Amino acid sequence: MASWREVEEAVPELAAVVRTAFTAGRHATMATLRASGAPRISGTEVEFSDDGELRIGSMPGARKVQDLLRDPRVALHSPTADPGEDGSTWPGEAKVAGQVIGEAPGDDGAHVFRLDLTEVVWTGLTDDRTALRIRSWHPDRGQEEHIRT
Repeated sequence: MASWREVEEAVPELAAVVRTAFTAGRHATMATLRASGAPRISGTEVEFSDDGELRIGSMPGARKVQDLLRDPRVALHSPTADPGEDGSTWPGEAKVAGQVIGEAPGDDGAHVFRLDLTEVVWTGLTDDRTALRIRSWHPDRGQEEHIRT
């Protein structure tokens, strides 16, 4: 697993487009696991901290917090933006997966978790906007890229 800073150091260009996709809007989508093992989708806010961490937060007592305290595995999807007719201003979409590490109290009793990452993925368009470009990074495999026409 890797911290966000380690991702930035290993694949700076990929990290930059992933960060742009996540900061294109305020609300990301998070997947956690319920006690039954079924998935739960929730909204969350993502923060890229000055100390090189990727953090998520939640209001006190939220079900997603209970999920994370029981099973720290998590996946996040960046805010979704419509690519428009030609995709010229689309930041793409980003996904990260891993597990939460540590919980710190936030403002007003909120929960704040930092993430250790096992996967970072960005899906966008090629420069000529004729195909999908999928870039990914995993700590054990490094970076990969695929073009889908």
